[in-house]
Amino acid sequence: MSRYTGAVTRLSRRLGTMLFTNAGSKLKAFQKKSYKPGQHGQKRFAQISEYNKHLQEKQKARFMYGVSEKQFSNYFKVASKSSEATGVKFMKLLEQRLDNTIYRAGIGSTRPQARQLVAHGLIKLNGKKASVPSIQIKLGDKFEVTESKKSIKIFEDIEKRKFKSPKWIKMDPKGLSGEIVAVLDKDDIEQAIDNQLITEFYSK
Repeated sequence: MSRYTGAVTRLSRRLGTMLFTNAGSKLKAFQKKSYKPGQHGQKRFAQISEYNKHLQEKQKARFMYGVSEKQFSNYFKVASKSSEATGVKFMKLLEQRLDNTIYRAGIGSTRPQARQLVAHGLIKLNGKKASVPSIQIKLGDKFEVTESKKSIKIFEDIEKRKFKSPKWIKMDPKGLSGEIVAVLDKDDIEQAIDNQLITEFYSK
């Protein structure tokens, strides 16, 4: 399954980072128990193997973006055929998913919520309803919340959030719409992920 439905904080503690930007109680719980879950979580661990280090980084990225193992592997295959650095291209493919774009634009407060908005048909891409979260956006693409859904409660406070979209997205919070105005560069990818470790995982 691509969507993780288990204990958010426990998984985040196991991988050493808050995977889902829920903030609130989950973030506070993560910060309060910033050690691995389980009976021996607070004990000192021996240094993990290189393989486990690479695997952990892969899992961190996979759960953070909410993709299946197969999707994740396919993204890497595409990235490995690019003229760009494989790790950077790989992360760009994850960032350019429609659900991630909706999250980055501030329409969805978390990636899981943004994925749900797309999957439930609340988002239009270039004037047409889009319900596939994995659609790859490109320069010039325009997106918006469908007109009939703009007044629902989930979108009420978007203007008040003072959310700053990345430079590759031009966002209109009032109109709940946006446009891709620039090509992503290496500074636009998720900095919490060490893409080199993922490259090394798949290169073995």
